[in-house]
Formats: sequence, structure tokens, C-alpha cells
Amino acid sequence: MDPLKIAFFTTFYPPYHFGGDAIGIERLVRALARRGCEITVIHNVDAFKALNGPAPEAEPKTDTNIRIVKMESGAPALSTLLTHQLGRPALYERIIDKTLAEGDFDIIWHNNASLIGAPATLKKGDALKIYEAHEHWLVCPTHVLWRYGRERCDEKKCLSCILSYKRPPQLWRMAGAFEGGLKAIDLFIAKSAFSRDKHAEFGFRHAMSVIPYFLPDAPLSSAKSPRPQERPYFLFVGRLEKIKGLQDVFPAFEKFDGADLIVVGAGEYEEELKAKAKDNPRIRFTGRLAPDDIAQYYEHAEALIVPSICYETFGIIIIEAFRQGTPVIARRLGPFPEIIESAGGGLLFETPADLAAALAEIATKPARRDELSMNARRGFEKYWREDVVVDQYFGVLAEAAEARGDAKLLNKLERR
Repeated sequence: MDPLKIAFFTTFYPPYHFGGDAIGIERLVRALARRGCEITVIHNVDAFKALNGPAPEAEPKTDTNIRIVKMESGAPALSTLLTHQLGRPALYERIIDKTLAEGDFDIIWHNNASLIGAPATLKKGDALKIYEAHEHWLVCPTHVLWRYGRERCDEKKCLSCILSYKRPPQLWRMAGAFEGGLKAIDLFIAKSAFSRDKHAEFGFRHAMSVIPYFLPDAPLSSAKSPRPQERPYFLFVGRLEKIKGLQDVFPAFEKFDGADLIVVGAGEYEEELKAKAKDNPRIRFTGRLAPDDIAQYYEHAEALIVPSICYETFGIIIIEAFRQGTPVIARRLGPFPEIIESAGGGLLFETPADLAAALAEIATKPARRDELSMNARRGFEKYWREDVVVDQYFGVLAEAAEARGDAKLLNKLERR
């Protein structure tokens, strides 16, 4: 069978990455490769270096039908600045054009396009073009709708906001160049209904399909892994940044002594968080852990706490918990309500009193916790398992190919 050939553009890709969106992209790439697709990933190593990313210990083993093309030069800071400001791939134009010319791609799939040369790169190639919005960069130069580094954005004040982040404004955003690049895209994908609606609220004029993140299935084993500690505990997993809201959780554990709080992760706000928690011995920081090592923390937790105070596009850690049958306590904000309520696998909070009540409900009512646990696992299998979500991708790709009048691509997609 003639393989489906896909070019994946993204600024960051493991091991040169900072967070969950790149891991989600890698999962999708590998899932499509397992379906027989031939994948070429083009990503910007220079941008990772310019932003002081930690040097990876080793290059990961690449699957047989996945090829990696690195955007890399001898001047990471300069090339990244030029790409950011010019809205084109600056020093990488030749390697991109050569890759697209030689690849004979059926699909060009853009992810996190901030430093791959958008909007100019969005116009390149003749294949079906997709843009998958892993953050809110399409409507927010800082990606996160977090205005002035201190508050959720409810009104566009982009110039003063971007200057407050000490970043140069992208003048091409204010002209017609950006919209010209977006018009070349055949299909836009948001990661949640909330994110789709937030894009529209901030002026994005293109229709967006909604396809969530997924995880490979990991059937629950009857053999339990070792408990990280004897005392019961709640769990936080994520980057230690102010926008993740962990600081709002600490007061609840000053009053609630029925379980500890284990914090898994690292980040620029880490030392301040440790200072806030220094007088509470029931709050424990593990630092950054490998994904395989985090599984046992999910498995034995009373619940995962997700207190983000910014507008996330999804919540991968929520479905990581659900896969383990672990309930979630999440802030009633952004995409979290639609995820929690669709599965019935957790509780939502708005106020400190809500959070305290949720902690007590799960820690003191085993039957209720068991109910939420069962719902969490069932929800994962129904909505966020790899085969379920990848089938959704092929469905919307087929619709986009049909709308484009690409009979050859439609035939390939229908035979997957």
C-alpha cells in the first residue's frame, strides 16, 4: 500500500523541548508511524539552544519510518531572532525548501509555528496543510494569554504586553502577512472546545476542529508498583511556574492533615514555592522525574490536583491520571471542566473552601473515591486512548481532503 507521507513542522521536538505540547506531538508522530505513515519531522534546535534549553543526555532512538530534520546553524541566537522578527525561516529556508521538494508529501502538518518561520513557512508546499494549535499563539504573541505576566488576558493589549515580557513585537502580525499565511491552511485543529472558542473570542476567523491529546493505552495491572511513601498523599505534576497555580494549593494543606502533598516537577518558580512550603513538612518536592517514574506516583495518589490559573488548551496530566484510574481535582477554568465532566472522573473547585471540601471528600470517603477512579479509567478508554483519537484525526483529514478536491489523498486516507 502506498504510504501516507507527512511533514511535521514544529519549533520544539524531543529531546529539544520544554513541555507537554512537544511530547504530545511526538506521541502523534509515533502513532501515525505505527499506522504505516512515513513521517519527516522538521524542528528548530537553534531555538531550543537560544532559549537556554538543557543539553539532552542522548539522542532518542528513531522509529524506522520517522526521519528527523534539524533547523540548526552556528548562530542560534541570531537565527532565532531573525526568524521571530522576519516571519520567515531566515537561515533555514534552503533546508526547508529542499526537504519539501524531495519529500513528495501528502500532508504538511504545522505545530507550534512561532520559531519555524511563520507566516512564510505556512505557505510552502502544495500538500494538504494542517495547523494544530497546541497553545494560543495564533491569537497571542506570548502563547499563553497571560497579560503582563500577572493576569489572565480578557482584552487584547498585545504591544504593551509583549514589551512587558521584554520581547520585540512581531510587526508582521499587525500587517496582512499573517493572515496570508493562515489562508494557506486547509484545516485548523484545537485541542479542546474551550481553546477553539477562546481563539474565536480573540478574533481568529477560521473554523477549527477539536481533537484532544491522547495516550497509548496502559491496561491496569493487578500487580501494584511500590508506594512512593506510606502516608496517603495528593499529587501535583507539572512545570513549577506561577501560572500553574500551585501556590494556591499550599494553604489547604496547612489546615488539612489527612494526607500529604507530593510535588513532581521543576521550573523557574521552584525556589519561591519551596520557600512558601518550608514550614510544612507534609509538602514534599521530588524534582523532575522521567515519565516512567511518575507512573507509580499517579497510581497511589488519592487524586491529582490541577490548579492552573492560566488558560490552558488542554490538560495532558489529567488524562495521564485518568489512565491510571486516579481521580482529579481541577480548577474550574479553561478546558478542565469539559474534561472532568465528560468522564465524571474528578471534582472541580473555584474557591479555597471548594478545594478543602474536595480534598476531604476524596480522602475520607473511600466509596466516593472508588467511584471517581472507575469513571476516570472508563473516560480515558472512551475519549483519550490512542486508537480512538487517531481515528478522529483520519476522519477530519479525510473531510479536509474531500473539501480540497484531492481524490488521491482521500483514497489513501480511506484505506488507513
